[in-house]
Amino acid sequence: MSTMIMSACWPLQYMSATQKAVLISLADNANDDGVCWPSVPKIAIRTCLSERAVQVSIRWLCSTGILSTKERIGRSTLYTLTPAAYAPPQELRPANDAPHPPQVLHPSPAQAAPPPRSSCTQNHHRTYKEPPAEPPAFLPALIGQSIDDARERVSVKHPKAHDDEDRKQACRNIWAAYSTAYFDRYHTEPVRNQKVNAQVNDLLKRLGNIEAPRVAAYFVGINDSYLIRECHAFGALLAKAEAYRTQWATNTQVNFVTARQIENTQANLNTAEQAKALIRKEGSKNAFL
Repeated sequence: MSTMIMSACWPLQYMSATQKAVLISLADNANDDGVCWPSVPKIAIRTCLSERAVQVSIRWLCSTGILSTKERIGRSTLYTLTPAAYAPPQELRPANDAPHPPQVLHPSPAQAAPPPRSSCTQNHHRTYKEPPAEPPAFLPALIGQSIDDARERVSVKHPKAHDDEDRKQACRNIWAAYSTAYFDRYHTEPVRNQKVNAQVNDLLKRLGNIEAPRVAAYFVGINDSYLIRECHAFGALLAKAEAYRTQWATNTQVNFVTARQIENTQANLNTAEQAKALIRKEGSKNAFL
């Protein structure tokens, strides 16, 4: 890049933003002689313009004398910048010596014409009186407060604003507990986007602001094959939030293998009860009964 060429091109006026962008891109590639040879696609990428817009701007710059081109067979075009030769078209220059346009005199209105209606009469029935910004003077006398106390009471935020702030703080607490446990296990931060933010808000609604952070941290420590494959995604927690809350409350992790063992144990107990009932029905003697 030539600082001399670049500094000479920046002050030039009477051209569009597109033409100026192409000019500066060429100046950024030029040497001290103003020579450069970037391709049209490269200029288009650097200026965020289409190739057609770049070509149109190059033709315009050539018409002003600031740019000249030289075609080369099998290679990109050679450009030469000459800022001192810049002469924009006449229609883009300000007409400093142009005479002022003639003043058009309009005839005065007829004397018999009725005067226009005033704004007061026109808007008489639509005038709206805004309420005073300060509390009424009788307010402190009614509730036994000073003017400052009354003004502070009037400016108190709506309860919904407090509720919304409490909700946001609860969501931040849930995410802090979950992300801390996630980083301890995976040594990287969990992904947080708009979808995850909505899931955090839903978990708050289902478990409450007290238990939700604790269940979220407990969830990351569950050693379940499905959860491990999913890298303990927050959506998996939300899918069975109440079940994970029960596991947290009882400090009992139930995964697929544990559930199958419990199921088999219950099946064996059911078979044993059926066998006992059959033996008692037949009246047979049994050493175990």
